[in-house]
Order: sequence, then C-alpha cells, then structure tokens
Amino acid sequence: MRLSEARREAARRLAAAGIEGAGRDADRILAAVLGIEPGRLRIVDDRDLTADETARLDSGIAARAARRPVAQIVGFRDFYAHRFLVTADTLDPRPETEVLVQAALDLPWSSVLDLGTGTGAILVSLLAARPGATGLGTDISDAALDVARRNARMIGVTAGFAKADWYDGVAGRFDLIVSNPPYIALDEMAGLSPDVREWEPHGALTDGADGLTAYRAIAAGVADHLAPGGHVLVEIGPAQGAVVAAILADAGAEARVILDLDGRDRVVLARFPA
Repeated sequence: MRLSEARREAARRLAAAGIEGAGRDADRILAAVLGIEPGRLRIVDDRDLTADETARLDSGIAARAARRPVAQIVGFRDFYAHRFLVTADTLDPRPETEVLVQAALDLPWSSVLDLGTGTGAILVSLLAARPGATGLGTDISDAALDVARRNARMIGVTAGFAKADWYDGVAGRFDLIVSNPPYIALDEMAGLSPDVREWEPHGALTDGADGLTAYRAIAAGVADHLAPGGHVLVEIGPAQGAVVAAILADAGAEARVILDLDGRDRVVLARFPA
C-alpha cells in the first residue's frame, strides 16, 4: 500500500470508529511510524510502505479506534518547547498546562518544587527555560518517576526526583511550588471521554473525593516548604477557581485566577507574604 493510500485509509478507519479529529490523529500515528513530523507527510515520496510499517500503522490505528490516546500510541507528546515521553503510567501533558508554565516563568524564583510531577513536563520545562535554577519533582508512582527522569535526561535538564505523597519526606524550602494535581471529583469521572477515563492513570485524574483534596494538602504544607515571599501555582478544573483561591487565601496568600486561551479558569496563582 502506498503512503497516500495508507494515510487516507487510516483516517477513514478512525472516522468510522467515531474518533473526533480522525485525520489529525491518523497523521500523527503514521508520521511516528515513519519517523517524521506529521507536516512532512504531504511532501515525502509517495512510496510503498514496508510490511513492518504497515503492521505498525495497523496496530496504532486499531489502538486509537479503541480510544487509546495518541500520545500513548506514539510514545510522546510535544509540550511547551520540548518533546516528552508519555506512557500509560503518566498523565498526557495537555496544552492547557502550558499556561501554568508561562505564568511561572513570569515570576522571580531560583528553586521549584513540582508536586505530582508525572512525566516531569512542568518541572523540566521550567528548568530548561531557566538555566541555573534547581528543582525537585515528587510523585507517588515509581513508574511515573522513571518516565520523568528519562525526560529530564533526554532534554538535558538536571533535576531531582523523589517518591513522596505530597510533602512527605520533602526537606527544605522553595521559591516556587507548582502542581497539576488530580482535581476531578469522583462523581465526575463517569462523564470523562473514554480516551481519558479508560486509559490514563486514575490516581492522576481524581482524588476519589471532591477534587479538592490535593489543594488542601498543598496549602497545609506551604508554611514549612515555601520560602518567604514565594509563590504557589496550581492547575485547576474550570469550575474550581474561586474555591481553590479561597483555600490558598485561607493559608495566608493573595490569590488570583489565571484564564486559559479559551477564557476558562485554568491556574490559581498565590503569593505568600515575605
């Protein structure tokens, strides 16, 4: 099968499976099989695919038709300025989280703590953009920490990583604390798309309660782990801005909500007094 035909057939299969953005996802999977960027599919030679390429494309399209996220199929996600390895043990970094990274880079800091680091996308992006800064990423998942360490090495960033349940075992103070915690309430899980609900780690999605457990834990540990005058930046669900800002304000912060590009509440920025 020639490349152009394979591309059309892959998109057709995904559309028939009800995948939104079928052509885009088919291109990402095919490009990964060929080892090129998706935008080059239109300009490369329209050659016959090898038997191995055909088999890997068929496997990838079947996985996507079963609602497996594209990032897990191809093994990576482009986030902010870098490419990050992604596995079934980590949350797939979303473009919306780049709002938090940019907000952090607008602040003064030289040390950062990333609670629930997952792929390490936030921490590694911050340290790569601020040479000389130091950072620690924590997670309760050994598998996620392994992915984060691999991403740091691949991107050339020196960062510390440790297994911890929020602040447990974390010593010292940091100028900045960041987190994209599990903020989906348990009763909201059934409403998620199957791509997320059935394939991404539930521990990275929900606290099994009201979706606010992590913010309470983060706020409770600020006094012992944030440097005077430091900042906290947390990603939130689009209906959580006021309540999360209040949780951090009750801990002594001046808090405000930052919107994403779609105008939704996305990040709470909290500054604590010196």
